[in-house]
Amino acid sequence: MIYIILLLLSFALTYFIKEYAIKKSLVATVNKRSSHSVPTPHGGGIAVSLTWFIGLIYLYMNDQIDPTLFYALIIGAVIAVVGLVDDIVELSPKLRMVVFTLVGASGLYIICGLETITFGLFDISNIVVTSAFTMLLILWYINLTNFIDGIDSYLAVKFIFLSVAGFLLFGGAHFAVLGVAVLGFLYWNWHKAKIFMGDVGSTLLGYTIAIITIYYANIESSNLWIWLTLYGVFWFDATLTLIRRKLNGEKLTQAHRKHAYQRLTQAGWSHSRVTLAALGLNLVIFSLVYFIPNIAVSFVISLVLLYGAMRFVDSKKKFE
Repeated sequence: MIYIILLLLSFALTYFIKEYAIKKSLVATVNKRSSHSVPTPHGGGIAVSLTWFIGLIYLYMNDQIDPTLFYALIIGAVIAVVGLVDDIVELSPKLRMVVFTLVGASGLYIICGLETITFGLFDISNIVVTSAFTMLLILWYINLTNFIDGIDSYLAVKFIFLSVAGFLLFGGAHFAVLGVAVLGFLYWNWHKAKIFMGDVGSTLLGYTIAIITIYYANIESSNLWIWLTLYGVFWFDATLTLIRRKLNGEKLTQAHRKHAYQRLTQAGWSHSRVTLAALGLNLVIFSLVYFIPNIAVSFVISLVLLYGAMRFVDSKKKFE
């Protein structure tokens, strides 16, 4: 019953935020990074965030979530608030990064960092190395999730997929809460979107998946690679695009439309077609993780698939 209530709450909040944003002219303007052609209300991530935190508190009060995970996730509220302010007044990137770093470090402290990074043949348990890795992972996930939120429904569908995948692989009511929080928003964000998520949602979701990744990696070290594999479509695209832009001598802070999903829309694909194609790729990757006992094999095969997908995108719209 609680999940139905949360789903309806997310749905209703998104609607009211959309109407308020239209009334107050709080819309995302069209710029060089945009994949939309008309100004559209933003701030739908407020509904996702509020529903997510209300659901987390409910789980905590009913002993349905590990308190350690709860505290590490709930401080993501600070990131959501900063994202909301940034949506309205555009904060300094340096200030945002300082906040992300402080919150990320706090989250890591709560879950006691990452104990071990396993590579199969050897492990790394040096606290300095694992702390540096996890801090970079959190900061990169926050930023890349924000970068990837560029077309209708793309980010929302990805996180619904991750919620279902996490629930099937690990159980945990928090995955169900995350899934319904995003699903209620998705109705209004499906192509053509009536509202966008905004930084208030995308940065929070990036932090959330980073904390979940580290938390489960501490339960079983191989889980780190499971979550890296499941999130592969996002980080592979964002990382490869960043490297390519660096090699091109571009200013990395400059707005662009060179991610794979953006180039597919430029090649004539609709937003919904790109989203469904990515979902299909995600389902194949999940099948690898679910049915192949050796996560190293699954990870390598997924990288080959992702590289092939990138080559396909290049054939549709060349990276320039």
